[in-house]
Formats: sequence, C-alpha cells, structure tokens
Amino acid sequence: MISIQEAQKIINQNIPQRKHQNLPLKEAFGYTTSEDIYSKYNIPNFTQSSMDGYAFRFEDKDLKLKIVGEIPAGSTERANLEHGTAYRIFTGAPLPAGADTVVMQEKVKIEGDDLRIIEDSDLEKDVNVRPIGSDAKKDTVAISSESYLSAAAIGYLAGIGCNEVQVYSPLSVSLILTGNELVKPGENLDFGQVFESNSYQLESVLRQSGINHIETFWVKDDSLQVERTLNSALTKTDIVILVGGVSVGDYDYVIDAAKKCGVEQKFHKIRQKPGKPFYFGTKEEKLIFGLPGNPSSALTCFYLYIAPLLSKIINRPSITTEIKAITTTRYQKKIGLTHFLKATYLDGKVTPLHAQESYRLQSFAEANCLMILKENSEGCEKDEIVDIILLK
Repeated sequence: MISIQEAQKIINQNIPQRKHQNLPLKEAFGYTTSEDIYSKYNIPNFTQSSMDGYAFRFEDKDLKLKIVGEIPAGSTERANLEHGTAYRIFTGAPLPAGADTVVMQEKVKIEGDDLRIIEDSDLEKDVNVRPIGSDAKKDTVAISSESYLSAAAIGYLAGIGCNEVQVYSPLSVSLILTGNELVKPGENLDFGQVFESNSYQLESVLRQSGINHIETFWVKDDSLQVERTLNSALTKTDIVILVGGVSVGDYDYVIDAAKKCGVEQKFHKIRQKPGKPFYFGTKEEKLIFGLPGNPSSALTCFYLYIAPLLSKIINRPSITTEIKAITTTRYQKKIGLTHFLKATYLDGKVTPLHAQESYRLQSFAEANCLMILKENSEGCEKDEIVDIILLK
C-alpha cells in the first residue's frame, strides 16, 4: 500500500496531453482555451459616454453652455463640439469631437437651450467617459490560454467581436459497473440483491466536474465480460472508471482484466479508509481507475483523486476545496490509515456524522465535507484543528 500523497503524485505525473478544436462561441461555455485569444478591435472603438447627461469641454464647466444637439446610443454621425456648447448625450453614445467630459443630467440646470452645471463635487475632466480601447485593445491578448470559459468570459469575447474559439477537446469517460448482485432502481429487489447507485452518483459528480460525454456499462462478475468491456471502453473514451471488483476476492476480475488489456498498473492499494482497494493504471494516454464497489468508498475516492485530476486537465474550478476547521467532538481511530469521515461544516467547525461504514450513503447525503484524520494519528480531540475537504 502507498500513502495518499504518493497516490496523488503518481496520478499527477500521468496527466495526458490534451487535444484541441475550434468551437462556435455559443457552444464554448465550460471549456478551456488552448491558445491566447487576441482582440481584433479596440473596444470600445470610439470615445463613449458612460452616463445619460451632457458632453462638454471641461474648461467650460463654469460657463453657460448652449445645447446644440442630441446624440443617442447607436448614432453613427460624427459630431463636433465648439467652445461654449454642449450636447445632450446618452449612455453608450459616441462623444462629439472636442468634448472630454460628461456631466450627469441630474447635475445641470436647463434654461431653454442653455444649461449651467450646478454644484458637482465629483466632476473632473474625463469623468463618465469610456476611452477608446478601455475594455480591449486591438492586437492584444483579451483572454489567455488555459482560461476557463465562464458565462462572463463568453460574454466578454462576444463583446469584442469573437465568434469562434480554440479550446481543449472535451474529455470522455466510461463507467464500468461490475457485480452480480446489482439491480436497477425501480425493479423488484429479490433476496441477495442491492439497488445499483454508483452510476447515479458518479454520473452526477462527473457532470458537476465538467464531463458531459459519459458512457455507462453494466457487466456481471465474469472475467471475460470485464475484459471485453474494458477493452472496448479504452478504444472509445479518454478515462475509464471501473466500479467494484478491485479487491482480491474470487469474483474480483478488474486487476486481471486490466493486465490482459495492456494497462500498466501504477498502484493498487492506498493507506486510507474508506477506499483502500483503489486502482490506477495507464494505457498510452488513457487513464484507468478502479473504485471500490461500496458506494460511500467509491464516491470518497472520486472526490479525493478523480475530481482534482479533472479540474487540472480541463482547468475548471474544482468541486472540492481543502480548508482548516475546528472539531466539535472527540473521535478515535487506530494508527495506520488516513480516515476520511463524512461530516458537516458550519461557521468554522466540523462535526463527524454517524454511519461511517463504507456501504452507507445516508450520512453521505447529509455531509458537506470530508474530515481528514491522518494515518499517523489516533484521531482527534474536541476543539482540535483538522483538515477538511469541502464538497460543492
């Protein structure tokens, strides 16, 4: 068995090179840019008012100004402003040549076609004016490579005239569920059977991690079936996650099937609880994970290893965050394994939940974090500071 730190290091050393593709901007949300994106224009490409008001020369602020016209947003006419005059102007409209300041409409007094600026302590030269290129400058990087394309980033790129971006190709994942005892929710539950839940929780957390291309397979505890399904999945997807069959029992065929499919084993067991029989291997640039079949163990291992990996590969905000918290109770364990306890976090304090057994999901459904008790510890005391992993 290896430590958690060793396992994380080995996984990170085997992150594959990513492929990339061009996408229409409207389809690029959630992807990561694979090259710098340059602005083709100055944005805005004209000096622009940021306020409804009046455009004038700042040197004329103490004069009575004659209103000589009106400029709405969208105007394409090029107006000129003479000394002693002002233009009625609206947010987003181009300033007339010669104007350098916009006064808010609430800060003027109108008398016929004339206006005077009333007391305005915030009035300075260039106020309420958006300079040319203030949001993006022509031929400069607008968004860097390796940037996550959030809703705001998509909007920004549209606002600078971009309609297509080069991004990293989406990752595809195969889930292979093994077990003779599994039946689908909604079917009758006979003696010796359990409802299959791993595909539901793992597909959900994969989508939360930014993975939308997911193929799920069910196989019986049969060595040939496991081998054939794994071999097929390796040809179709970037990552394969097998669930169940990774221990050393008579009906655990995953390790043997992986060898026969040419997978190079990187490690098999980790000094942790739950999830000790956790497998990781590679075949060329494909990543293969073997999770324990117990639902709580499977989900814990996903949060610990696969979620951070996906975040690194696609440069997407992580669905987990490690922070410190103060324990509300004493908890004992034996030295030797790192324990990850289902727990709740509130106002800087963490409380381990009941039902820590690896097959029980009820407490996991209540949890919003995993409380970490390190392998060389005997647990924790009340009011002790510990590491926790927040789950989003």
